[in-house]
Amino acid sequence: MADVKPLVAETSLVPVLFSILIIVLPTAFFLLRYLGRRVGEKSLGLPPPPPPADEIVSLRIYPIKSCRGIEVKSAKLLRTGLDLDRNWMFISLPKREFITIRTNSKMTLIDTAIDWAKDELTISIKGHDHKIVIPAHPTREWLEENTQLQKATIWSQETDGWEYSTDLTQPFSEFFEMDVRLVYKGPTPRVLRGSGDPSILGRTEATKFADMMPVLVTSMTSITELNSRLRKVGEEEITIERFRPNIVVRGHEPWNEDSWKTLRINDGGKGGAMALDVVCRCLRCQVPNVNPDTADKHPRQPWNELMKYRRIDEGLKFKPSFGMLCAPREEGSVEVGMKFEVTKTTNNHFFITPMK
Repeated sequence: MADVKPLVAETSLVPVLFSILIIVLPTAFFLLRYLGRRVGEKSLGLPPPPPPADEIVSLRIYPIKSCRGIEVKSAKLLRTGLDLDRNWMFISLPKREFITIRTNSKMTLIDTAIDWAKDELTISIKGHDHKIVIPAHPTREWLEENTQLQKATIWSQETDGWEYSTDLTQPFSEFFEMDVRLVYKGPTPRVLRGSGDPSILGRTEATKFADMMPVLVTSMTSITELNSRLRKVGEEEITIERFRPNIVVRGHEPWNEDSWKTLRINDGGKGGAMALDVVCRCLRCQVPNVNPDTADKHPRQPWNELMKYRRIDEGLKFKPSFGMLCAPREEGSVEVGMKFEVTKTTNNHFFITPMK
């Protein structure tokens, strides 16, 4: 009997071990499956799965390039971008080249406002009494009577623009302390270049006076994560306005947008959905360092913090990424609160600069 007892004891452990295996094996399976998927995504080049459906929380347009923008509840999504976004810009004379916040931070003190009932754009200078009012959607006849079609240069690319009179822009020349003119985008399309070149995108798209692509999308979770880092180094939080986005979504995880490839905005059954191609990441200059309320430029932030961990694009490693640049496939109306979906992801974003 002494030889039998160990056998009985060992046999009695079998149900216990079996129960443990029933609990442990499924957990281990799902854990290994999750880890395998993450390893696959990162090591084997497989893109992550699309995130859950999101929501648009803000829409912004910037009628004049580099000047103060307007937050709106709804906007028309055109193939060239949101309606009224960067339709105008200031150029310096005599070279007739565009000017931006990069070279003149005072541009953020130029305010814009839309009177939707009258379809008028009001342009004013913060702290000054002077303002001008012009049609927000000028007709060809109005432009021919009140402006002149001239050449203008943006990022070494010559295009055309309807130039407003010297009298109208004189107060802005005095404010900028240089001779400037206001121009409205002319009829010649600015075909996308770089990552948006027709040979890469697969179709020909154009934009008005935006730097690179028609639409910039960002997320609140990413700006929140960046602000947490800024607080840790003793800096104040910044607003997402500094990154000058068009569409802001709530977001699920910080920087989830890095792998977006195709998007869909669903209008809730009011007429269909609008698809957008994510052309490339938005690689940043130091414009976000400029406080739009004061035009003061911070000597370090958020540039320094972004440079620590956001140089993720192999196409241009010395610039940090924030936001995604998109080209709409369809036109329609977008509103705050609309459903926003990522329909496809990729690990192959590679920035090709259009700023030649």
